[in-house]
Amino acid sequence: MPTEVHRILLSVRYYDAAQEYLRSLALEHFMEATPQATQRKISLESLDLVVARRSDFHLFNELLVQYRIRGKKKPGQVVPDNMVVLYEGPLNPEGSYDVPLQPAPPFWVLEYVSKSNKRKDYDDNFRKYERQLKVPYYLLFQPDIRKLTLYRHNGLKYVRVKPNTHGRLAIPKIELEVAILDDWVRYWYHGELLPLPAELQRDLDETRRQLDVERQARIAAEQELLRIRAELEELKRRNNRSH
Repeated sequence: MPTEVHRILLSVRYYDAAQEYLRSLALEHFMEATPQATQRKISLESLDLVVARRSDFHLFNELLVQYRIRGKKKPGQVVPDNMVVLYEGPLNPEGSYDVPLQPAPPFWVLEYVSKSNKRKDYDDNFRKYERQLKVPYYLLFQPDIRKLTLYRHNGLKYVRVKPNTHGRLAIPKIELEVAILDDWVRYWYHGELLPLPAELQRDLDETRRQLDVERQARIAAEQELLRIRAELEELKRRNNRSH
């Protein structure tokens, strides 16, 4: 366990390394192909619903991860497209996720590869996740060819997760599944598809439409009841006059 002084020195070293990394980025790093951007949007919108339901589920976007490499003073560095950390408590990384200074390591990393705009060395990233960080789960999606692979770390290396009886790839610890639906990676939590905002809006609009139809029907029924009552009262008055 590092002492407070050691933590401060380590924090300064990692901050300097993060700044050096930022300065070294080529312009193409900041240019994302539409398929990558679309999948990132879907992932963030979907997994935000898990964040709302699980206090230990932390979701990050394009955050630099820094970690120790044995025998080297300079930290290892990698930037997943999205990352999930499991920890029951707040996490507030600033600028980079420095693993030695954080209470929990990455649990799941997600990357979206586009042939039209390959911003990262994904083969190198794979090696880092597998051999150095040993991240438990790694999702790789190639939107151009609609290919999805989910890897699980078995302690030695990554092995591919096989589809379950629903045809989805499961991460049991977080009760979540992934699969391609309508050309994009979608997410199921507790067996239920996590909806996107546009889908939620459509459902809300349909619910409002149905409620309006029911309200109009109720108003019409009430008006018909009043008409019938009025007719009955008129019949009573006529009967009274005739007697």
